[in-house]
Amino acid sequence: MALFLRYFLFLAVLVFLFAFMGRQVSKAHQWKLVWGDEFDYNGLPDETKWSYDVGGNGWGNNELEFYTGKRMENARVEDGHLIIETRKENWEGKNYTSARLVTKGKGDWKYGKVEVRAKLPKGRGTWPAIWMLASTSPFNWPDDGEIDIMEHVGFDPGAIHASVHCKKYNHIIGTQKTAITNVPDFADAFHVYKLEWDESAISIFVDDKKYFTFTNEHTGYGAWPFDNPLHLLLNIAVGGNWGGQKGIDDTAFPCQMLVDYVRVYQKQ
Repeated sequence: MALFLRYFLFLAVLVFLFAFMGRQVSKAHQWKLVWGDEFDYNGLPDETKWSYDVGGNGWGNNELEFYTGKRMENARVEDGHLIIETRKENWEGKNYTSARLVTKGKGDWKYGKVEVRAKLPKGRGTWPAIWMLASTSPFNWPDDGEIDIMEHVGFDPGAIHASVHCKKYNHIIGTQKTAITNVPDFADAFHVYKLEWDESAISIFVDDKKYFTFTNEHTGYGAWPFDNPLHLLLNIAVGGNWGGQKGIDDTAFPCQMLVDYVRVYQKQ
């Protein structure tokens, strides 16, 4: 009888281990890398993956920078990192230059996981962002959707914001859905800013710590336009309605956002 019990327990343990390992393997293999940039080259950002938003029109936020195009001073790859650099200099009637890189037309995805490992700039007046917009044409904001994977304003060091914007929920009418987490070494260490997004929910993480979830309430396009394909944007703004609320410290410039990699996955 004792031998039978030992044998039974042995089989039970084996069944548990195989089931556990199966779940772990399934979880590990549910995502497939579909797009990425490891920045293992030097020079301008890879033009097969990145384009530039160019201009100094304030970008709907009364921002003070001019976003330049193919200009190494503002966007370059060196030492294994993408460097977005914001500078205090006169350019096209503006007092600051920066870069806003976009993947539209070169990387557009419906659902998936986005990981950006980055080190952020610091200084009052800086406003770096890792975010996504719908790739609809024409694009209507906020109706077609925006996901902010990471925003940081320099007057509030270490407070990392995640948000979504749509017709029903957006900051213009004070209904945006948002959350904050604290990352004290945001400017001294790399962190992974991550989005997971499917037809039912949007979740945002820092270093695998989830701190924001927005759920599809199934009430129509006004509350959930996130079945649109979206593209990725990386930029540093200067000033603006939010970033400039406490003024600008010009001694903070030049400043940089360093990106170690961008990886986009979709479920197999």
